[in-house]
Amino acid sequence: MKRASFGGVSISSFMNAKPEIAETEEVFSIKTENLPKNHFTETDLQMEWSVLLKNLQNKNVFVFNAIKSFKLEKKGENIIQVLFPSDSAKTEFDKISGEFFNHFKRKVHNHSIEIEYIRDFENLKIEVLTKRKIYEKFTEKNPLLKDLDDLMKFDLT
Repeated sequence: MKRASFGGVSISSFMNAKPEIAETEEVFSIKTENLPKNHFTETDLQMEWSVLLKNLQNKNVFVFNAIKSFKLEKKGENIIQVLFPSDSAKTEFDKISGEFFNHFKRKVHNHSIEIEYIRDFENLKIEVLTKRKIYEKFTEKNPLLKDLDDLMKFDLT
């Protein structure tokens, strides 16, 4: 096998060489003891959450649809619990969560708020609709369909 060489540089040695990346880790810490820690209520949280959802519904429908089933609850004095149905929805929420929580902290003047994420399996409702279930829902809305079924003998299997 013939090796290609360009001016003393071998392509195979270049491909096999591991890049040297200088790893530097910078740690930033924000001291929250001097920042305000005012009380906020569940109502404050729910109002800001509904404002965010209304804004997203107009600006970013995809993110809105992903996070509209989230539930935010105040647990303790400085803890907000975020209940989410799926990891993919949480990924979409992560795109806007920093901006939302920073805005909320400034609005209520409490910079020591902690966020807890909890997967909420009960919130994720997946219902398989069969032809029979669809028919039953329609007959609830229009009882004449039942008479039509008796007359036509629909196959709803």
